[in-house]
Amino acid sequence: MNKQNILALALKPAKRVTKSVGIVLMLAAAVIAMMGAKGSTIGPDGALYVTEGAAGRISRVDPLTGEKTTFASGLPKAILSIGGSSIGGAIDVAFIDNIAYVLVTLVSDPLFPSSDVDGIYRVDGPGSFTVVADIGQFNLDNPPTIPFQVDVKTGLQFALQTYRGGFLVTDGHLNRVLRVTLDGEISVFIAFGDIVPTGLAVKGNTVYMAEAGPVPHLPQDGKVVSFGSKSPTATVVASGAPLLVDVKFGGGDSLYALSNGIFPVGSPPATPALPNTGSLVKVNADGTFTVITDGLDRPTSLEFIGNTAYVVTLTGEIWKIDGVLCPH
Repeated sequence: MNKQNILALALKPAKRVTKSVGIVLMLAAAVIAMMGAKGSTIGPDGALYVTEGAAGRISRVDPLTGEKTTFASGLPKAILSIGGSSIGGAIDVAFIDNIAYVLVTLVSDPLFPSSDVDGIYRVDGPGSFTVVADIGQFNLDNPPTIPFQVDVKTGLQFALQTYRGGFLVTDGHLNRVLRVTLDGEISVFIAFGDIVPTGLAVKGNTVYMAEAGPVPHLPQDGKVVSFGSKSPTATVVASGAPLLVDVKFGGGDSLYALSNGIFPVGSPPATPALPNTGSLVKVNADGTFTVITDGLDRPTSLEFIGNTAYVVTLTGEIWKIDGVLCPH
């Protein structure tokens, strides 16, 4: 894979804001260039890799300088828009053995048929991909058995997490987690009612998952839950933050979650939160959350490098939050 800088972008001056914990610093203000930013991961080279569904590409961002380059392009682009924001296309990315895999969603359905595939793509080069798992077809052949309203039969896949040599994939519309092997075998790992599963993290044999909760995504429905490979149900770890979209372990094995913010009352499902209402929260042992940083503008993805959090937002910005583990 070609990891050379293909497109270098100049950065806007950084903005610095004092918070109760650490410093919030705009790392990359690439609002125009980063289109429909959603998922992210830390690559084997220590850089941030961010999916841009509207542009059909993956961007590489240097976590120290904020330099942004195109890692791969030519993926199916998002074709739907809700609440003024594109949804679908390349939505998350992960690495196994230095090879990047991309989760692509909402690019084909009986409601909007196309030749593209909803599933996991392997990145073979800067503009070359191979479909390794057709999740859309699996969902058509294996609809949910728990009753709730289904509008898009191929689902809305959200998070891609490495797991035991393969992947776990959340589906925020079909309300389940799928297990996918590198050979393309797909199975239902765990199924739920209408709870809207989003982000994933794995620690040992335990899977941690964020729940946005059903519309209107009330704070009490925003939860982090845990389960294992043989768990028939999930256990609530913490609750109380609206529209959770990600969960990650930070330095010191502390668990954190990312709230997209306050859902606009009366809006259709999948509408982003109100601007500047998102937050980074810490999971407490008593099942509550502590707000680490608030006022985030519709954050979508969270990564940690040491004690520093990196938050990707729907507007295409990446915010660096230093000193997350420092006391208040």
